[in-house]
Amino acid sequence: MGFYDDHVLPRIIDVALGRHVDDLRRRVCDGLYGDVLEVGFGTGPNVPFYPSTVTRALAVEPSPGARRLAAPAIASSAAPVEFVGLDGARIDLPGASVDCVLSTWTLCTIPDVDAAVAEMFRLLRPGGQVHFVEHGISPSPSIARWQERIEPAWGAVAGGCRLTRSAPDLLRAHGFAAPEVDVVRKGPELVARMSIGTARR
Repeated sequence: MGFYDDHVLPRIIDVALGRHVDDLRRRVCDGLYGDVLEVGFGTGPNVPFYPSTVTRALAVEPSPGARRLAAPAIASSAAPVEFVGLDGARIDLPGASVDCVLSTWTLCTIPDVDAAVAEMFRLLRPGGQVHFVEHGISPSPSIARWQERIEPAWGAVAGGCRLTRSAPDLLRAHGFAAPEVDVVRKGPELVARMSIGTARR
């Protein structure tokens, strides 16, 4: 991992997904309980919003820089936080071992996203839920075409982020029940059309 990805990008993400999305972080964390797998832990911005029903957080984060910057959030967490992997596509945990999965602006960046969603399904106990907030492709054909055009350049500066993925479609395709989804805007439709919701195993 290069200097930009390790030292610069985690700070850019913290600014881009800063206080103006705290309402979405609070909403997506509501209802989490038990052992929670957070895929794309970052610098730990969701930790303050973990409810008291979370007994343990299992964190997946590929960036050494983000993991270093997460130290204050981990120290302040009421629930213990343990790093369990670098790549959401392959997590060294037994099947049916977590109660919930949390994914916030993460599915857009994982290179093998199908493997990552399959891992979520494998690791969740029956009845467990994925709590997610993700941006993705617009239903407007003209905007979607622009997303496709700028996606290569956008991904190059935004840690591999894809603008044209649909988190609800990915979850359905890998066996989850139809997600409960609310769509909100936090900026231009091109990059900030957010799907927030839950999907049950």
